[in-house]
Amino acid sequence: MVKALNFFKRKPGLSVDHFRNYWLNEHAAIIRAIPELRKYVASITLPSAYRNHEPLYDGISEAWFDDEAVIRARADSAPRQAAHTDDAKFVDMSKAGSIIVDEIVQKDGTPSDGAVKMFSMLMRKAGTDVAAFQAYWRTHHGPLAAKIPQARRYIQCHVRPSGYAAGASPRYDGVAELWFDNFDAVRDSGTTEEYRAVRLDEPKFLALPFPFIIASEHQIV
Repeated sequence: MVKALNFFKRKPGLSVDHFRNYWLNEHAAIIRAIPELRKYVASITLPSAYRNHEPLYDGISEAWFDDEAVIRARADSAPRQAAHTDDAKFVDMSKAGSIIVDEIVQKDGTPSDGAVKMFSMLMRKAGTDVAAFQAYWRTHHGPLAAKIPQARRYIQCHVRPSGYAAGASPRYDGVAELWFDNFDAVRDSGTTEEYRAVRLDEPKFLALPFPFIIASEHQIV
């Protein structure tokens, strides 16, 4: 399967609670009516992210389909159009974005109940071509990050070739997803030698700094 990642910022004037409740209830009901959708997860930014500043995104959706052709062929179907129309009721469409990716599992653990999920939105270092970026991330940097003891699961999301077709530039070159038991585990991971090795390796292939959010998962489909 392939996955579409969608980046959401709430509509101006909408409270964080209203955004979350609408997404997990009214919008979720519309999403469930899309027949070709195999799985859909809403990851909602943790409340602690709002204490000192406004996070880049209020949430990220992940939608799985059989293949990319299905995504494009049925984009104009009534259920998909209904979902798109409903997006505008709670999402700031001027800040929304999406990428279509392939998943590469680097650490295949099972997160605990109540786990939190970190999304890191990555762009390749200037002068690095896409193939070199993806290969280095997959074969060298990924195994380093997989060694972080507090990380229960780690998936790399690599933008598919269509994202670069005809000279296009996707919003991100990839997204790293890591699951931790809780927020304390995220903080504890930053004190480990494994984490330090990851940070030292980042300048070799990434544009820095990169944005991230920490979220809670809610499976809709």
